[in-house]
Parts: sequence; structure tokens; C-alpha cells
Amino acid sequence: MDYKDLFKSLEKSVGDYTSEAFDGYEKEDIEGLLTNRLDKAREKLDTALESLEALCEPVAPPKDTLAYIRYFVAKDTLDKEAVKENEQKRLALYKHVVAFIRAYAGLANEMEDAGYSKQEADEIIRLTKYYDNVRHEVMHAAGDYIDLKAYEGGMRHLIDSYISAKDSEKISAFDDMSLIDLIVEKGEDAVDSLPEGIKKDKEAAAETIENNVRKLIIDETPTNPKYYEKMSVLLDEIIKLRKEQVVNYQEYLAKIVELAKRAKDPGKSESYPKTINSGAKRALYDNLGQDESLVLAIDEDLTYNRPDGWRGSKIKERKVKYIVGRYVEDDEKLDEIFEMVKNQGEY
Repeated sequence: MDYKDLFKSLEKSVGDYTSEAFDGYEKEDIEGLLTNRLDKAREKLDTALESLEALCEPVAPPKDTLAYIRYFVAKDTLDKEAVKENEQKRLALYKHVVAFIRAYAGLANEMEDAGYSKQEADEIIRLTKYYDNVRHEVMHAAGDYIDLKAYEGGMRHLIDSYISAKDSEKISAFDDMSLIDLIVEKGEDAVDSLPEGIKKDKEAAAETIENNVRKLIIDETPTNPKYYEKMSVLLDEIIKLRKEQVVNYQEYLAKIVELAKRAKDPGKSESYPKTINSGAKRALYDNLGQDESLVLAIDEDLTYNRPDGWRGSKIKERKVKYIVGRYVEDDEKLDEIFEMVKNQGEY
């Protein structure tokens, strides 16, 4: 646009879009077609904050870390379905927090021009930090941290640019690792890698670990139902010991860390015959009465005779099921083993 000749001055054109360039139109005709950018940005920020606060309104007082974990992850870590059932609430939380932070970043340098008082602007900065911490802690507590890792870079840039004036600080040592991976690597010291709000509250830390172990067990159950059913029972027992204060915190950590290691890598923590040396063989062994010779026969047959790219093809799947059926006669058991084989990446 040629502001010099057409609009006479940039300042004038920004202040009143209806002057000169729109002299041929009645003001009533174009009213509403052009809007003030700051007005729209403030409306967007206010709406984002209002939506976020409405989403978090049911969180129980005092709305601390533990309260958010119990509302968005699991009220009771003994409830096996809670983490999954609350997934949509968590996704809504992540989405609303990101929308709020982005809306603030778009107006951060012009809060006064948008009509906010100094006190109102400071409160919005406080809320931005507060809800970003809530998001971060809930992600870790639910085991969602890695799933949303791709968005962290952009969010970190927004937060460092507009919300935190101090030098960037490493708030956790997760990097590309899940909490379970950290537990396997560091043992009880993995608790020190949790966000500050979780780490300083023993109950919040315990429930975070329990939720992550529960998620691992649920995710892995289709690959070895019998083994992970046993892991689920052991987790329930450890949770009950903690709740009934039968063991102290350090004893509890030792037990939950050991369970996490067993759930993450059965081959390293359980006793199997030397020939049962893969995840697929271990799954067959656990679910077929620990019959070593039967397992080896099925494994060899599947390894050499299964059709290529058999998943998703009804004809090829029937052939794989027929292979398993040569060794498993009971129809109900055959269906169970076939589904387990289907969930095994090794076949």
C-alpha cells in the first residue's frame, strides 16, 4: 500500500480506517468490516482465560498439585480405568493452556495499550505461569509427557520470551525419556527429576509414579495378558501398603521402583528358561502354562510360515490363526493366544 499518497499518513490510517481511503462509502456501510487489532487480541485473551478457568473450576481446593493430578489423572490410583477415562479432560487442559499462553504472547508487549491496568497485567502473567506449571505437572503425572514432546519447543520459546524474564532453567531431566525409563535408569533418584510441584509433595510423587506404572501395564497388557495381570495385582498391593501406611516412604519407593523395572523389561527381572529369550516367546510361555517345548514349536512355526504383511488381511490372519490352532485346541484359548500374537511386533 502506498501510505504516502493514498492514506496521507500511517498514523491516521491506523487510527481511523474510514478516513480518505473509504471516503466513497457511508461509515454505517463499512462498520464492522474492519476491527481494532488490540480489541480482538484482548477479546481472544480474555476468552481463553475464561475457558481455562471454567475447565479447572471443578478442581478441589486448595487447587494444588495433588488436587489437579486427582482431577485430571486419577482420583484413586487403584482405579485401573481412571487414567484412560480422564484422557479427554487432560487433552482439553493441554489445549486450553496452550491457547491461553499463545493469546497472551500475542498481546504481551501491548497490555497497557489493550486497556489492562498494571495490576491486571501482572495477574495475567501470574496465571500464565501458574497454568503452565499445572499443565507440565499433569502431563508428567499421567505419562503424557513424551506424547506431547513435539510441542514443547514452541511453548518453551513463548514462555521464555513473554512470561519468564530470568534465564532459562532446566525444570526436569526427562528429555526424550518417560518417567518409567528414568526409574529403570536411576531407581529411586528418578523422583528428583520430577517437576518441583510434584517432587516436594510425597503423595503427589507417589501417585505420579503409580499412574505411570498403571499406564505402562495397561498399554502392554495386550502383548502378554497373564504377565501384566500379575503386575497389576502387585501394583494394587503396593498402593494399599502406601495408603495404609504399612511401609514408610523409602520402603514404598523401593517397592514401586522394583515393580516398574519388572513391568518395563520382564526379560531382565523375571526367571525364564534360556531358550525363552524374546518378548514373543515369554508371552507365549506365560500364557500357555509355561510349556517350554510347546512355546518353541509355535514360535518356530510362526517365524517361518506366517504370511508377510498378515495383519489386516482376513485370509492371511486366518492362516496365522490356523498355525496357532495346530497347537492350541480349545477355541476360547485359541482366540486369546491369536489376539496376543497379533499384538506382538515380533511376528
